[in-house]
Amino acid sequence: MGTTKTDLFTAKQNEIAILAKAMGHPARVAIIEYLLKADKCICGDIVNELPLAQPTVSQHLKELKNAGIIKGNIEGNAICYCINEKTFHILKDYFTKTATVLKQQCC
Repeated sequence: MGTTKTDLFTAKQNEIAILAKAMGHPARVAIIEYLLKADKCICGDIVNELPLAQPTVSQHLKELKNAGIIKGNIEGNAICYCINEKTFHILKDYFTKTATVLKQQCC
């Protein structure tokens, strides 16, 4: 296995890359959209919203949680998921700054 050379990039670049990779699947985008629409912690409803099996949904939730995009709280026998607002502010700030620079430099 080769090295990824992530140490050659800034911490911010690595952070954004991890978040972008975690969001790089349409099922994960659908999960995020559902959580944003619900505006509350969701337990078992996510599986009912997606055309995927429960283990597949669980794997996508795990990836989003590992990246810090969502949070999961244990409530009884269920894990309730919600958006991690801190992470969304990081993404918003990044894309806002990038868009501002592009707007200034665009032909």
